[in-house]
Amino acid sequence: MTAVRKIIHIDMDAFYASVEQRDRPELKGKPVAVGSARARGVVAAASYEARTFGVRSAMPSSTALRKCPALIFVAPRFEVYRAVSRQIRSIFFEYTPLVEPLSLDEAYLDVTANLRHLPSASETARDIRQRIFDWTGLTASAGISYNKFLAKLASDYKKPNGQFVVTPAMGPAWVESLAVAKFHGIGPVTAEKMNKLGIHTGADLKRQSLEFLAKHFGKSGQWYFDIARGIDERPVEPDRPRKSSGSEITLLTDLTDPAAIEKEVLGQADEVWAWCEKTHTFGHTVTVKIKYADFRQLTRARTLTKAVTSRQDLSDIALALTRSIYPLTNGVRLVGVTVSHFPAEEDDAPDQLDFGFG
Repeated sequence: MTAVRKIIHIDMDAFYASVEQRDRPELKGKPVAVGSARARGVVAAASYEARTFGVRSAMPSSTALRKCPALIFVAPRFEVYRAVSRQIRSIFFEYTPLVEPLSLDEAYLDVTANLRHLPSASETARDIRQRIFDWTGLTASAGISYNKFLAKLASDYKKPNGQFVVTPAMGPAWVESLAVAKFHGIGPVTAEKMNKLGIHTGADLKRQSLEFLAKHFGKSGQWYFDIARGIDERPVEPDRPRKSSGSEITLLTDLTDPAAIEKEVLGQADEVWAWCEKTHTFGHTVTVKIKYADFRQLTRARTLTKAVTSRQDLSDIALALTRSIYPLTNGVRLVGVTVSHFPAEEDDAPDQLDFGFG
């Protein structure tokens, strides 16, 4: 008999905003938005005090200020958020080697066999959350279940600073009770399409045949059929073979100053290099991705006969590729750097580290 997996999804509470409130005590208890208050600014993250007014990430700053005139905007400090994220990730590895980061502020952990020999996944999650708080002063929420889909749903259930368990006995019925719009992987457009087909809850989704779902949702039909029954066989994958390693960031304001753009590109190159150095995996191709304010996108790439094996070389190549786009035709809203063409490449999808918001 196959053992039931124990999966924890850890999600930091209002991560960027909480870091700012931690580091600036005068902001505690106040509505805070990480981002820019400029006319075309965007909210990157909102504190829970701001969320009570309806302020949300990715919301235009002008809209956020209308909802909450007392909103305090704080400029983002991505280097700090990354450093804190690394602290938190090191805590995870004290409990299990099976850690799959999703972003700076969330990750899956498979604790079926936890390194600290704690008696249950719930106690393990509590211990991790306490360790995070003791070390960083920040709170985290956790979802605990027998698969990734349910664990991620569960982590939202007792936010902030809480945890929720979905057991095998309750899983299928619990899914049936939820609105499909709350399902991870079902965005607003798909949720609206489902609603038009009479599918509003997990129970509605479960009533549909596989043939019906495949007809209306193509290859995703099988996935929707399974999750409606609480089924998700995906393992926690900490060491997936990569065809590329990349990092990109959606900027809070459009940049036109070459120096500012190049600083962001170098930041992304540093993130990629950290992975290359840690895994001792070096590629022959460097690609820079640029997305303009009007959402036009371009890439510039260079392939070398030898792999890029130093941070300086990666930075120099990334800067040269970036400078090939000048003069700018528009403001830049996203930059990214990717290294690929690894020795003995596997046929696997690129793995992006997403530090952006759009």
